[in-house]
Amino acid sequence: MKKRVLLTTLFLLSTILAACGGKVTTGEGYELVDEGKFTFATSGEFKPFSMTDGSGTMTGFDIDVAEAIAEELGLEPEQKKYTFASIVEGVKSGRFDAAVASHTITEERAVEVDFSTPYYYSGPQIFVRPDSDIETLADLEGMEVAVSRGSTYASIMDGVSDNVINYDSDVVALEALNNGRHDAVVTDFVTGREAIGAGMTLEGRELLERSEQAVGIAKGNEALLEAVNKALETLRENGKLAEISEHYFGEDITTDPNE
Repeated sequence: MKKRVLLTTLFLLSTILAACGGKVTTGEGYELVDEGKFTFATSGEFKPFSMTDGSGTMTGFDIDVAEAIAEELGLEPEQKKYTFASIVEGVKSGRFDAAVASHTITEERAVEVDFSTPYYYSGPQIFVRPDSDIETLADLEGMEVAVSRGSTYASIMDGVSDNVINYDSDVVALEALNNGRHDAVVTDFVTGREAIGAGMTLEGRELLERSEQAVGIAKGNEALLEAVNKALETLRENGKLAEISEHYFGEDITTDPNE
């Protein structure tokens, strides 16, 4: 009887361990969720950075960058769609190798994951309907402002307005604004400009700051971080990053504007 209980316990333990899986250490010294694959997460709801088609496949600027990194690493790209607000935690817990999801480098996020060198430069901007009198951040005092949940934009509103509405997607927030809801949206200026180009009747007002977006890697996986940085350096030097940017935006947003 004891032997049967022991065997059952061992079987259950092995099943649990198999289900949980474990990271694979490559010959290059970095850890991967799955051998031979670069498993990256993004939201699929941040046009034109990541978009999801009818089959569930994601495309967009972030996707192309992630796939280019994977090619440089000699790995197969494995995309995972995940809610933006939970992606950093997913990388931290080992669910994904990397976050390639337009994450702005912040001190708070840098406590949770390590960031690569920036792969593009952007910044938040105020977007309103054309009949709005809002021009600057100060004009948003007490206003109802929509932002993407988990983004850095909500923190911009600290001390300006307590009436902040969170959406899972910047595009959905902009659509709500376009349909007459809320007073303004604060989002990445490229995203807002793309929404206007796609037919939304909105206008951009004050550009609030400049920001750097980078790939997030789990702490302790320094070899993978180094490999991703090397891949990004190669993609900058050979013009691939700029080429991807030109394809989606008609301009290069991958070059540091301060250089």
